[in-house]
Amino acid sequence: MARYTGADCKRCRREKVKLFLKGSKCDGPKCPIESRPYPPGQHGRARSKDSEYLLQMREKQKCARIYGVLEKQFRGYYEEANRLQGKTGENLLVILETRLDNVV
Repeated sequence: MARYTGADCKRCRREKVKLFLKGSKCDGPKCPIESRPYPPGQHGRARSKDSEYLLQMREKQKCARIYGVLEKQFRGYYEEANRLQGKTGENLLVILETRLDNVV
């Protein structure tokens, strides 16, 4: 099973919110998002106007990163949630919350 092996704090900084991927380090003042509240990379400090598409994509990626799911698996969960009765967003969160690695 594939997984992200890069720096977790970069993902938090990219989303501009604490994702608590590092456990207790994210609670304290040593969290990099406290000292560097801008996205990582060469052009991280540049101001850009966020489009509606960008906001939707960021929310999707934030949800996938919180649960540690890659794109293909996340798409499969979305399609399964879309087939179920009710609201797709709520169904998706229920499916993600009931995963075995999330329950244990």
